[in-house]
Amino acid sequence: MTTAGIDMGAKYIKVVILKDGQVLSKAMVATGFEPAVSAQKCLEEAVQGAGVELSAVDHITSTGAGRKAAPGIHSDITDVGAAARGTTHLHQEVRTVIDVGAEEGRGIKVEADGKVVDFAVNEKCAAGAGAFAEAMSRALEVSLEDFGQLSLKSEKTIPMNAQCAVFAESEVVSLVHAKTPKHDISRAVHDAIASRIVSMVRRVGINKEVALVGGVSHNPGFVDALSRGLETQVLVPENPEYIGALGAALVAEERAKS
Repeated sequence: MTTAGIDMGAKYIKVVILKDGQVLSKAMVATGFEPAVSAQKCLEEAVQGAGVELSAVDHITSTGAGRKAAPGIHSDITDVGAAARGTTHLHQEVRTVIDVGAEEGRGIKVEADGKVVDFAVNEKCAAGAGAFAEAMSRALEVSLEDFGQLSLKSEKTIPMNAQCAVFAESEVVSLVHAKTPKHDISRAVHDAIASRIVSMVRRVGINKEVALVGGVSHNPGFVDALSRGLETQVLVPENPEYIGALGAALVAEERAKS
């Protein structure tokens, strides 16, 4: 049986193709201004990479903020459900899943089979998501990749009082003018993002093991800040940005059999 999962993210669309539970291929394209068109392109790239025809895909399940707009789907699942299912498929020991993307973060308490017990979402402020880190890296005039690495060079704690991305950018500029080293500013920004995520996750309870998924998982500065904030080493699965699409593809397989 061949299934597909489409994750309609705010910044990128991801597709995973499964055959009998095994990943055949993955694809990612920028969401852009026409998500449905981008999703169709991503799906076509993924099936081509899998060496199958689109017509041979038995079931397609979508997830993500724009999941209802995904083309040719048979069903959909929430971001929370997909993240939980994909993470526990790879790491059955995980009981807390933290999913941080470009525009929002989610804290999810799960069981071994991927069933969601409780969850909380931070969707009202960019200060707890990847877009905030991108904005702050631009303010420091460094690439996002370098921004994450810079944070690891600092051992200094500088509190950031601003809870809004706009005001925080002004605070960063003030720190630059005060000749504060960039690596210390970077750590302060990552600590601020992690603090918001930790507060959100505590609302559902933090049970070990803890996994971090989503695109922000590639930022080592954030992973470090989150691990310190939670006082436990956070696990990052392989290809964390595809976890939602993987979860959707696994759900598609279950639904195709039912």
